[in-house]
Amino acid sequence: MAKTKPGKKDLDSYTIKATNKVVRPGDCVLMRPSDSDKPPYVARVEKLEADHRNNVKVRVRWYYRPEESLGGRRQFHGVKELFLSDHYDMQSANTIEGKCIVHSFKNYTKLDNVGTEDYFCRFEYKAATGGFTPDRVAVYCKCEMPYNPDDLMVQCEGCKDWFHPNCMGMTIEEAKKLEQFLCSDCSFDDDDAKRQSNSFPVSPSSDVKVEPKRRKR
Repeated sequence: MAKTKPGKKDLDSYTIKATNKVVRPGDCVLMRPSDSDKPPYVARVEKLEADHRNNVKVRVRWYYRPEESLGGRRQFHGVKELFLSDHYDMQSANTIEGKCIVHSFKNYTKLDNVGTEDYFCRFEYKAATGGFTPDRVAVYCKCEMPYNPDDLMVQCEGCKDWFHPNCMGMTIEEAKKLEQFLCSDCSFDDDDAKRQSNSFPVSPSSDVKVEPKRRKR
């Protein structure tokens, strides 16, 4: 167990006030923002500790929403997408409003139903530089954009690439009725080499530096 300062002790769990929900290190939580018009912040609990007055503090690692990042929200970012940042803070446990689940990108795409507490993460984000890991991702369709799990795509039976219906001149309703689909310039060549050579940069310019945003409560 990690060492704490004199007069403080580590906690194995914390029960969110007015609920029966128990938070433990490793859990993801929703935290109250200072502006009630904003959505709750999302963080991963790293540590829980209490002082001699039994005031509970929580060390968190913040998730950033795309619009909070240096590059801002982009076309391929999902509505429930988050970036796991290198920004840590100590906060009062009283600001925890609830629990949530931050899925891997792969697991999120397999969900039958996405609930209000479901999010996903496919990038880590460096708050001081605006950089992402990984810094490039595979692209799809003739528009050559990364996959957005909120958008319907259809797979070509020939090249096995995925396409947006509107990029193929179809409506979503028409695409849903298809039994099979062939793209306009389909070939049966191996598409893996093409996929690896065509990737999309997700980081802003590396020479731009910003300070991590302060989370005001």
